[in-house]
Amino acid sequence: MATSMQDSSRLSIPNLPPELINEILLRLPVKSLLRLTCVSKSWLALISNHAFMKTHLRLSANKEDNSHHKLMLRHNHPKYPLKGCSFGSLLYESVTEASDLDCLVKNGHSLRIVGSVNGLICLSGGANELLLWNPAIGKYKKFPDYKPRLRSTIRCVTYGFGFDEFRDDYKVVGIFRFYEYDSLDHVEVGIYSLSSDSWRSKDAFPGEMRFVYPSKFLYGKVHWATTAGIISIDMADEKWGKIEQPSCVERGFTFKIGVLGNDLSVLCYDHTCADVWVMKEYGVKESWTRMYTIKFPIDVERYVLVRSFFMSNKGEILLVFGSTLMIYDPKGNSIKFAKVTNFGACNGSEIYLESLVCPMSKKEQNQSSIQ
Repeated sequence: MATSMQDSSRLSIPNLPPELINEILLRLPVKSLLRLTCVSKSWLALISNHAFMKTHLRLSANKEDNSHHKLMLRHNHPKYPLKGCSFGSLLYESVTEASDLDCLVKNGHSLRIVGSVNGLICLSGGANELLLWNPAIGKYKKFPDYKPRLRSTIRCVTYGFGFDEFRDDYKVVGIFRFYEYDSLDHVEVGIYSLSSDSWRSKDAFPGEMRFVYPSKFLYGKVHWATTAGIISIDMADEKWGKIEQPSCVERGFTFKIGVLGNDLSVLCYDHTCADVWVMKEYGVKESWTRMYTIKFPIDVERYVLVRSFFMSNKGEILLVFGSTLMIYDPKGNSIKFAKVTNFGACNGSEIYLESLVCPMSKKEQNQSSIQ
């Protein structure tokens, strides 16, 4: 009997087929994968592989419980202006804890969340401070300064962040305004390419208008709400375009743009309610459809400025007001409030997906690993 037990203790666990290991790893969260890169060189090579990263990204984005999605919040704390919490917890748990995120921007008071694509967050600290950050893997890259052609002092700048799928390249669009004696002198447009790690000037600009943060990336284009309507720029051919607004905007409602599911969306709101419009066929004005009307409870009427809105994979809509996070469930036409600890008034927010995508050029990636 003793011999039999000794023999069984010497039995090794059979090796799993590589295909099965790959399928298991693809469904793990990023933090677990980072730890598993220490298991062996072969696992490190697999998890660092570009094809693995892309598949992991796709599977994470489509998880029904949004367990790989995070909400980043910008608030007024001088030392820790960024906080993060689980998007899934906001939706399905009674209380969610927000944790401090290391602020990589020196000028925290002027920090803006430009946008998020594939787990990468673009942050702006003003006219001359811009960086790309992946909070999940703890890596970031500071961009070189844009060098204006005619002026050395930038008085106003608007950024947009997107992805050029054809060239596998992340890009930032900068709209730089230069003023002289409080009057607009001229506008320059610069486009930063991560693959080349450089800025280049773009001459064409659709005209003077006020851009409203934040921008939204959809269908390969970066979109802004502006005083002249919804303006877009294609990340592949870098051409400007204009999207016709829904009729609610024409009636004078305040509006914000967003992405609900895979569609461009607009939230038109006043003090008491908000209409959610979705463009069912991109670029076709007649396809704007009012999907929901959300009536605000009386205790949030004072929060006139809706900072942002997001949709879960199950269809719930998160509305972010000052320090209030409200979740609307279209199926039951019901509203609940998400309770978040360690959190104050919000000055900006963004949903991002935890991913393995590295915020560096391929040349820089060859000099380091994801660890």
